[in-house]
Amino acid sequence: MHRPDISKAVARLRAAAPRVQCLTNTVAQAITANALHALGVRASMATHADEIVAMTASAEAVLINLGTIDAVRLAGIERLLASSALDGKPLVLDPVFVPHSPVRMAAATRIAQQPGVIIKGNAQEIDALRAAMGPSSFHAAILVTTGAIDRVEAQGRVHAEVSGGHPYMTKVTGLGCALGAAIAAFACVTADPAAAAETALTVFARAGERAAADSRGPGSFAVNFIDQLSILNGREDQTS
Repeated sequence: MHRPDISKAVARLRAAAPRVQCLTNTVAQAITANALHALGVRASMATHADEIVAMTASAEAVLINLGTIDAVRLAGIERLLASSALDGKPLVLDPVFVPHSPVRMAAATRIAQQPGVIIKGNAQEIDALRAAMGPSSFHAAILVTTGAIDRVEAQGRVHAEVSGGHPYMTKVTGLGCALGAAIAAFACVTADPAAAAETALTVFARAGERAAADSRGPGSFAVNFIDQLSILNGREDQTS
């Protein structure tokens, strides 16, 4: 499979400096914002139902993460789906823990029907959502299934598989949520959303490998990971 040109993608992202509106969970807000800023991307975290449509309309991409969902965020999501603010913008859905929550599953099935949506989750979350909606509903969506080997599917076919990273990545709360925001960001500067997802996965994997080399454990790794995103220029990624 063709490997993404990390150098050009990162350069385009830093030059464009898009803003990603993140309706994300409270646990992941800080690391998501820090990861985006390290990549040269602006982040907003508006959740108030009375401002979410306006904040989304002026953003370049949107992440909806269903972790730590509450009534305020649900109301904001409902207004957003009823508006035109999402039209033409990259949208990433992270269906966190949907197998365990009917509330989250109901919200996820609505969001997953949006045109051009990119759905990122672990195998259990993706399988549960697929079972709830039926395989045909997923045909137009880009599916990103994370695990030991990350997989990107487009139109029912495997577009790419990405390996690498480090086990510390599973021990830093919110890092997977930050990945969803990075996918949304790269989708702003990449015409093919599946390729954007592959690029974000590759960037996180490479940054994770390099951060781990200078880390003593998950705590230092979290700091080093943000540093690696910040200094990433892609030149060495062409051969890694």
